Amino acid sequence: MAIVFTGYGSCIPEKIVDESAFLASHFYDDKGVPLSLPNEKIIEKFQSITGIRQRRYADDRQVSSDLAFIAAEKALKQSGIDPETLSGIICAHNYGDIPLGKIQSDTVPSLASRIKHKLNIKNPACMAFDVMCGCPGWVQSVIIAKQFLENNKNGKFLVVSAETLSRVTDPHDRDSMIYGDGAGAVIMENNNDENDTSGIINAVSKSFTDHELKYLYFDKSYNEKHEQDIRFIKMKGRKIYEFALKNVPMAMKECLEAAGLDIKDIRRVILHQANEKMDEAMLQRFFALYKEKHIPDLIMPMSIAKLGNSSVATIPTLLDLIHNGEMPEYAVEKGDILLMASVGAGMNINAFTYRM
Repeated sequence: MAIVFTGYGSCIPEKIVDESAFLASHFYDDKGVPLSLPNEKIIEKFQSITGIRQRRYADDRQVSSDLAFIAAEKALKQSGIDPETLSGIICAHNYGDIPLGKIQSDTVPSLASRIKHKLNIKNPACMAFDVMCGCPGWVQSVIIAKQFLENNKNGKFLVVSAETLSRVTDPHDRDSMIYGDGAGAVIMENNNDENDTSGIINAVSKSFTDHELKYLYFDKSYNEKHEQDIRFIKMKGRKIYEFALKNVPMAMKECLEAAGLDIKDIRRVILHQANEKMDEAMLQRFFALYKEKHIPDLIMPMSIAKLGNSSVATIPTLLDLIHNGEMPEYAVEKGDILLMASVGAGMNINAFTYRM
């Protein structure tokens, strides 16, 4: 008996933000010194590294739980289940609901509780709670839901993730161009058909909290004239890159081998959309662990060029786009093996294998 995804949904905000939005920005380094290059050159270099040309921002009236609700509704509709039969709702996020123009994160009640309320679910047996695990939050929520469902063969879970990172970025930090907003969701159920091998095969999770702890953190603006009591998301980009290249491919290999699978069995590798060059380098390092020099074409779907990094929402959004035929070149078939992996604040890494 395996756990399967029976419904997919996402919310990709309509507001498109391209490089023109940053041409008038005043960027500083982490010492508070203005960057010497003109913005055109800064943006050009940024694009060559991250692959990001556009990102999506939430409507001014929306917060994370609004995006999550939209994605959740789509997943529920696609699954065809009665929302009242859900055993639980898990919402992965990191910053709660932040209304535009506000500086305080709102996490009480939980976003999962707000989503349950918006869905008008009355059943008190449907437990609603949040998971905060950095960018790997959605994958970790899937792993948690899997553990619940293994003990309840008739259970059903809604696992949703949402983030409005545009509300926590320092406008004077060039890394602000990385982030976007969005939400993704799946419905998870037990596959009780003994003749069907579809579903989650296995998973791994790891937390590195020694010197890696503050590779991603909150801190004041790089512009000392900006309000210094406001905190923004910050990163040590080079440290994260080196950490990810060393540890994520190893975790992926561990996950694959524990599933009794070989790298040649994989149809798609779906990585958290953090940075195009970093994801490509992790894929190359992963194949190198198997001494495989040839990486199959179209094995790794990418959405970051148009959607940016929406943290917890990137993987479920990709799954929804693929499942609903919006990325036909990455279509999957029954029996295909998917390997999904993420890395982010913690530093946390997780991965799981899934048979379609």
